[in-house]
Amino acid sequence: MSIEKFMRDAVTPWMTAYGEHSDIVMSTRIRLARNLTGYRFPIAFTEEEAMAVDRAVTGVLLDTMQSGYSYTKMSDLPALERQVLVEKHLISPQLAIPDRHGAVLLSEDETISVMVNEEDHIRIQCIYPGLQLEDSYKQADQVDDYLEKELPYAFDEDFGYLTSCPSNTGTGMRASVMMHLPALTMTKQIDRIIPAISRLGIIVRGSYGEGSEAPGNVYQVSNQTTLGKTEQEILADLGNIASRLIGHERKSRELLLSKSRIALENRLFRSLGTISYARLLPSGEAARCLSDVRLGIDLGIIQDVDMSILNELMIFMQAGFLQQYASTELSQEERDIFRAKLFRERLNVEKSSPPTEINTEE
Repeated sequence: MSIEKFMRDAVTPWMTAYGEHSDIVMSTRIRLARNLTGYRFPIAFTEEEAMAVDRAVTGVLLDTMQSGYSYTKMSDLPALERQVLVEKHLISPQLAIPDRHGAVLLSEDETISVMVNEEDHIRIQCIYPGLQLEDSYKQADQVDDYLEKELPYAFDEDFGYLTSCPSNTGTGMRASVMMHLPALTMTKQIDRIIPAISRLGIIVRGSYGEGSEAPGNVYQVSNQTTLGKTEQEILADLGNIASRLIGHERKSRELLLSKSRIALENRLFRSLGTISYARLLPSGEAARCLSDVRLGIDLGIIQDVDMSILNELMIFMQAGFLQQYASTELSQEERDIFRAKLFRERLNVEKSSPPTEINTEE
């Protein structure tokens, strides 16, 4: 299985499936951080140590497990292809830095990625659609158990799994749910809720994690604490907060419908018109309009748009994937033109043309 598959397909298989509360919770992710004994952590290791860690991990997953993983070394990929993998949430932005001797092993259905030599020697990631904390953890834990049987993990009886960043020490687990919260954002309740949640040991970030924004009203909600709690306690705490956010978002949607239905419908259909007919579509506007149309579909107001197309456009709209699809580097204006053209084509407003045709005179 080659890396071209992961480059070519915009929508990962899990994005076409549906999980619990999928109208609000877009995905669940479990990430486990692990290190091997006998090697310095990535922040200080040598190239020889990095290569040895790489061989050890890939040897287990590729030679022994034989479970359909593909292996890609970051230094073998151009910057654009690394960016595409980040945009698809298959690797972290940190792993995309080529001089860190990083690599990734991806399962064929893209639900599992094992990142090698990121911030830690091993980062096991599992993504499921909707709210599926227990199932996602079970899958990640299965991969973790297999690796731990074959490899010597850095583990302390008092502190748990040892990691490069002290905030990950303990279980080494970050559980997160990616949530679409447009009504809470429109009513500005999100500004009050985020600080309250942070006091409970849960952090709310943008969809690409720490330091990222929340374009399209998509937020990543995850645990802050990994030390002093078991995996099951972390999952229970996050599940409780996610359920509360789901309840608040549903109430806010009902309030918008009952108090401002005409204004809401006007906004949603205007956004549908924008992504259907715009000739210039900046990324920020595209994200906002996609959020509105998604909300319109979830509320039953917009009925003639396939949600799977919106999932595809969420990936297509980003700079890396646009340029990968166009097979050429694009200026910002060219990206805005090409993004608008792709949106029109996918929404069946306009017939498609060869991807390299970018008419800047539109």
